[in-house]
Amino acid sequence: MRLLIVEDEKRLALSLAKGLTAEGYAVDVVHDGIEGLHRAAEGTYDLVILDIMLPGMNGYRVCSTLRAAGHDVPILMLTAKDGEYDEAEGLDTGADDYLTKPFSYVVLVARVKALLRRRSTGRPAPVLEFGELSVDTAARRVFRGGAEVTLAAKEFAVLEYLATRAGQVVSKSEILEHVWDFAYDGDPNIVEVYISALRRKLGAPLIRTMRGAGYSLEAR
Repeated sequence: MRLLIVEDEKRLALSLAKGLTAEGYAVDVVHDGIEGLHRAAEGTYDLVILDIMLPGMNGYRVCSTLRAAGHDVPILMLTAKDGEYDEAEGLDTGADDYLTKPFSYVVLVARVKALLRRRSTGRPAPVLEFGELSVDTAARRVFRGGAEVTLAAKEFAVLEYLATRAGQVVSKSEILEHVWDFAYDGDPNIVEVYISALRRKLGAPLIRTMRGAGYSLEAR
């Protein structure tokens, strides 16, 4: 899952990004409304955390512009304001949820997970089955032959992305972009490290290496 944080309080934005990355999400951060609108309009994000008081363009306008253009990405609005009018205005512009600062990080994560679950309604089942392998994308749990396989957050994120594109060849750069984040500039061979870890934990070679092209998850 890819998340976009649009928040001009840099310390808060980076703190949220660090925490959500530890939860297994790929997180990008921008600090003004215009850049946030451009990024969100690319259509590559599963959820946007959007502050209201932003330079360039406020959160209300970002949200309403996205909705007017037909983008249905879930939007969780953040604001230092408090009051029914502000909440109503945020929801009227098309936001899916609203959180007033200061807020509990635990509450924010719960809201994020709830919005992502809600978005899955009407989409393919959150539990993906591949022979003996079962990937529960909502509960973030994996089973092989009925036995649970314990994965680290990033391991699950790599497997989840491969599972959503099962049978297709997924390149290393695609995995980096969707599982890490837009600004990742580390060693791209990190993907191979996680693929190797998944193979050890999952047992049979469910993940095939397509030389020069990438990886493919195949049912066995």
